[in-house]
Amino acid sequence: MSMFLDQVKVNVKAGNGGDGMVAFRREKYVPDGGPAGGDGGEGGDVIFIVDEGLRTLMDFRYNRHFKAEHGENGMSKGMHGRGAKDLFVKVPPGTIVKDAVTGTMYADLTEHDQKAVIAKGGRGGRGNIRFASPRNPAPEIAENGEPGEEKEIELELKVLADVGLIGFPSVGKSTLLSVVSAARPKIGAYHFTTLVPNLGMVKTEDGRSFVLADMPGLIEGASQGVGLGIEFLRHIERTRVLLHVIDMSGVEGRDPVEDYYTINQELEEYDLKLRERPQLVIANKMDMPDSQENLANFRKALEKDDQDVEIFEVSALTQTGLNTVMSRTAELLETTPEFPMYEEETEKEERVLYKFIPENKEYAITREPDGTWVISGDKVEKLYQMTNFQFDESVMRFARQLRGMGIDQALRDRGARNGDTVRIDNFEFDFVE
Repeated sequence: MSMFLDQVKVNVKAGNGGDGMVAFRREKYVPDGGPAGGDGGEGGDVIFIVDEGLRTLMDFRYNRHFKAEHGENGMSKGMHGRGAKDLFVKVPPGTIVKDAVTGTMYADLTEHDQKAVIAKGGRGGRGNIRFASPRNPAPEIAENGEPGEEKEIELELKVLADVGLIGFPSVGKSTLLSVVSAARPKIGAYHFTTLVPNLGMVKTEDGRSFVLADMPGLIEGASQGVGLGIEFLRHIERTRVLLHVIDMSGVEGRDPVEDYYTINQELEEYDLKLRERPQLVIANKMDMPDSQENLANFRKALEKDDQDVEIFEVSALTQTGLNTVMSRTAELLETTPEFPMYEEETEKEERVLYKFIPENKEYAITREPDGTWVISGDKVEKLYQMTNFQFDESVMRFARQLRGMGIDQALRDRGARNGDTVRIDNFEFDFVE
């Protein structure tokens, strides 16, 4: 089944952990108060959650940055900082979340209320209470909070059209589509036809959104496989509301009443209960001279046949009457049952959740043209970011951690000499033998 993709890239940043505190008790009658600095709170996660009311990724076109809050810093008197709230981001069912850079899949979200943590908040830094030991009862050491994860991610939604535009060519369907829809997702090229179905995302004034597809070539013979072929008609089967566009001006020498019956005849022959779908008639080109008269005749003809039809007068050209019909469409979508959405795909696809585990190379050492040694790597950079350089003891601890990782020795092996400059992130220090 060919699918349309609605794609969008967003940036997510989880909260940093709060910094730990260096503090001491200062109380009367307690000569040397012990350490009393509390830990920082956890940073908030960025969590994606499925909301079955959403149909498109429209909201992400206007808002591409999602940041969770940072944890609170630790405080004196041993008080810990408060953890930050997680940030929940709603996505439509069927959303696939990938890393925009590596293409790694983080989550495939299909069920209502399903959740996935996309960026983890940093843990809070430990306060100096945690570093007290018999050898060092009053440590001046505290950690900074761990930075929250930040990622560029790509969201992909397999889009199934909710609403189909039907009608003869040249009745103004494509103009209508270009006027009401804000976004143009990439459109799958259909191999079996030269005609490409156009797809648009519509957002109504009251903020509801749906997918509107132009059904080209649903003309006599399509049901026999002429023109657009069965593939695309299968796509139409899934639409829940049909908008029947009719050119009321009659300028092409067509008869609106005849057109209405021909297209519906076509739907009936193709069957698939398409005739039972709610259908709104859009009387287009109402800005033309003969349109009012033609519309009056159209209403009469349909009443005579007991056709109970909602008719909306619009002009795609002057953009009048469109909001009304789009809001009415959104209303109908809410009351029309869904047709099984995933039944064909799910059988074929095994749904796997990949856990992304970066290869943790502890560090890499490179040398710049000016002779500076640069140490990089997730673990080292994290240690650096979590070190509070205001306190000598914290700095000494950092030096011990680097030694423990074998970085001193590695620098020596690579030929580092006393007094060489070493840089980690944006922190420079001298190499001391």
